[in-house]
Amino acid sequence: MSAAGGRGVTARTVRTSRLDLVPLAVAHAEEMARVLADPALHAFIGGAPSALPELRARYERLVAGSPDPAAVWGNWVVRLRAEDRLTGTVQATVTEGGRVAEVAWVTGTEWQGRGIAREAAEGLVALLVEQGARTIVAHVHPDHAASAAVAAAAGLTPTDRVEDGEIRWERRVPGRP
Repeated sequence: MSAAGGRGVTARTVRTSRLDLVPLAVAHAEEMARVLADPALHAFIGGAPSALPELRARYERLVAGSPDPAAVWGNWVVRLRAEDRLTGTVQATVTEGGRVAEVAWVTGTEWQGRGIAREAAEGLVALLVEQGARTIVAHVHPDHAASAAVAAAAGLTPTDRVEDGEIRWERRVPGRP
């Protein structure tokens, strides 16, 4: 996958010390439906867990890519190698010819508190910077301390902007045009 003009995010497996960020495939839906089944995961983002058919359909749309030629979607499942299990997801929407990436992460309830989201977000941000992103953005609910800690660990800092009730966090990569 690449953005218009050949610039964007390349879907490849990213290895961190404990994790593999594996490009999303529709086949991941069954395991991920179990990972994402806890309604508590929606406390800050709203909605409810998706049943397997809905999640499969969503993954089909994500794998097909953004309908907007100016945006590239990158989606990965997070595999904890020691347990050989999926534990969550990370995603990026890359725009402005690869210069701006909006990121998000979710870790299943069973694996929270183990630094998995932090490690996955750090791996994703490193990939994006390596591939030319100069601004990384995340939106974090003001009451979601764990997600704010993940954003900070990935090098993002909160701004004074609030969008849809969430604080905009940013990381600017120096030395890039």
